[in-house]
Amino acid sequence: MKRTTLLYCLLLAGVVVYLASCKKSFLNANPEGTQLESDYYQTPDEAFAGLVAAYNPLSWTVVSSYAPKMVLLTLASDEAYAGGGSNSDNPGMQAWNTYTLDAATPNVPPDLWSRNFTGIARVNTMLSKIGDVPGLTTDLKTRYTAEMYFLRAYYYFDLVRLFGNVPLITTVLSQSQWFTQVQAKPADVYAQIEKDLNAAIGGLPATVDPSTEGGRVTKGAAQALLGKAILYENNNSRMQEAANDLDQVNTSPNYHLLPNYADIFNPGNKFNAESIFEIVHTAAAGKGWGNWPNFDGNVGVQMVGPRGYSGPTYEAATAGYGFCPISLTLVNLLKNDPRYAATIVNIDSLSKAGVCAYQPGYMNTGYFVNKFAPLAAFQGTVGDIPLNWTNDEIEIRLADTYLLEAEALVRGGGNAAKAQSLLDAVRARVGLPSVSATLDNIYNERRLELATEGHRWFDLVRTGQAASVLGSKGFTANKNEVLPIPLQELNNTKLVQNQGYN
Repeated sequence: MKRTTLLYCLLLAGVVVYLASCKKSFLNANPEGTQLESDYYQTPDEAFAGLVAAYNPLSWTVVSSYAPKMVLLTLASDEAYAGGGSNSDNPGMQAWNTYTLDAATPNVPPDLWSRNFTGIARVNTMLSKIGDVPGLTTDLKTRYTAEMYFLRAYYYFDLVRLFGNVPLITTVLSQSQWFTQVQAKPADVYAQIEKDLNAAIGGLPATVDPSTEGGRVTKGAAQALLGKAILYENNNSRMQEAANDLDQVNTSPNYHLLPNYADIFNPGNKFNAESIFEIVHTAAAGKGWGNWPNFDGNVGVQMVGPRGYSGPTYEAATAGYGFCPISLTLVNLLKNDPRYAATIVNIDSLSKAGVCAYQPGYMNTGYFVNKFAPLAAFQGTVGDIPLNWTNDEIEIRLADTYLLEAEALVRGGGNAAKAQSLLDAVRARVGLPSVSATLDNIYNERRLELATEGHRWFDLVRTGQAASVLGSKGFTANKNEVLPIPLQELNNTKLVQNQGYN
């Protein structure tokens, strides 16, 4: 019987544990070997290695091919196009850009599916073992368990937003169960997400030491994700509940908006005061092309750099691949905004001025992502450089939660003055005047503040704007709000394809 990607990953997670040595920060892990799961989890060190293994899929930017999540979500939105070398360069990215995805599309749906289900399988294995690890203190058991609940909630939050109808698996499956899983209702998946996050909050620390534990989950991250998940369920009667959870983060003394917007994205400023949940990327393992797949470096940085570049700032020896050229719509929207320079770089104008040279790629506009640009000052020094950029991804940051709380308050008929102050704070940070805290203004502020960070596509879908905004790219209502279930997951299983992809 042919195995599916999901079930094969579940099998692997049940019998293999990655041993890791950690340097400098929590997730700078260098896999050294494997061991049968039945012989593992016998010491506190082995429990810690299992913890690292459960976090590890967060950082994967390559699975079967290039599939950095932030890059994919940017090109799927109206912020950018697929780009690359040609219309056949990475077919999965091209297909999502034009909304011609189907169940057999390579790379994109399978990678996003397997990344998250691998994480869930590792979490479930860890939860089944954590209570019986000899010598592990009660405090560590409590913290590790809370981290596992958060991670499972995070992985499922990604899956339910991306695929809609997914199996809900909260235990380690036996071999007889591999091919009998059925899809849960999205409402049931969200209920499990909320259950896991509520279970996690009490066991997580308020802060961590970024020098040794940067990237580990905090109470604020769980509270933020809980508020965000409730808001995404789109039940206006629960908006005050979402606002209350987000307010726990927004009023915490552990976070504040950085005075200088560009500092948020400086790769040398990891785990800054605006970062609530940050996905770590590392070059510690020194990965090369022969180590395919699942690199812990941020390959997305390489993807968005201009092709054939030579000149200052960027590293000519590792010229980018030209994906995600910025749309002129976003360029014109941001052109007079103080956040423009930190978000977008106009390589075309620099080239015409003789400052640099580059090779225009497919769908080139001359404008490129600047928040995660491959800057020479931050290139890796070990392994193959294109695979080992160390730029982290800030998955949740304070301006995001400010604007989410403002939205929840407006939608739920809550404190209008509080919503106004949250919107004003985001704008005042970059020197912009107050505008009325209407839903349209809040959504527009999210578009400006969070551009190219992977939020726009989800915002368009959850607010019902995707069909009108993305229709020119090929988006079809009642279909493209979710991705197709990968074909290999349907073979010999009880899974059913999403509407419109049959």
